[in-house]
Amino acid sequence: MSTTEPTQQALPTGTWNADPVHSALGFSLDYMAGTFYAAFSKFQAQLADGKLSGSADASKVEVKDTTLEGHLQSPEFFDVERYPQLTFESKEVNRSGDEVTIVGEITIKGHTEPIELRGPATEPMGDQFGGERFGLKLEATVDRTKFGLNWNAPLPTGEPALSNDVTINADLQLVRAT
Repeated sequence: MSTTEPTQQALPTGTWNADPVHSALGFSLDYMAGTFYAAFSKFQAQLADGKLSGSADASKVEVKDTTLEGHLQSPEFFDVERYPQLTFESKEVNRSGDEVTIVGEITIKGHTEPIELRGPATEPMGDQFGGERFGLKLEATVDRTKFGLNWNAPLPTGEPALSNDVTINADLQLVRAT
């Protein structure tokens, strides 16, 4: 019996931009007895020349409590006055079947670290607007303290309220540029 290796396929060529209405960028981390979720309402992503790049406006971080949004924008977290953008630039994009691995660098609060995003990719398809699009659903985990995001609060047990591990999620619908 023979086994077949997944075939290596590239992501689509050309220039593709994230559809801001049908894409999402956010993060989550363990907080006390559950999970804390946040999203960026203003971001961009582009696949061009085989490289994925993007940025998020740190002042547009959204959570369910606007008071917490102010705390996330403060120097204790993103420090949006000094560091208004979070950025990503890929160095290598690999695809095997429906799965993609994107190795690159992420910059948060002026500090750059390597990151590896993984997840499924769809094939390009026509849409009802006469365009062409494909999807990437990417996830990676980073240690927030490597970027100077050190704030925490101790629980009565002495354990920290916030985890240092942050999961970044990008659900992108990329539209071919015309």
